[in-house]
Amino acid sequence: MALMTFIDFKKVLLDAEITLPKFSKLIKVSDKNIQSYKKKGVVPNNIAVIVTCFAKLHQEGHSYRTLIEALELKAKTKEGAGFSKTKKKKEEKQ
Repeated sequence: MALMTFIDFKKVLLDAEITLPKFSKLIKVSDKNIQSYKKKGVVPNNIAVIVTCFAKLHQEGHSYRTLIEALELKAKTKEGAGFSKTKKKKEEKQ
């Protein structure tokens, strides 16, 4: 199989009965990050594998959402010199 195009990715999301925002939230990846693949025209292999597995599990009547939620995935946080100031400002506002 060739690379999964963004259009094919969206079709497979429909097969899995999940929206793009819910998909990105479930796998703890930024919605903007996923949307950026639209410009590239293709999605990375790991995203293609995940969405394909979700669709197949859904087709066979399995709840992939429960399986993924049980993993208690954590979203990546931005770290580095440029991000510490932003984080401190947000904490001060709260």
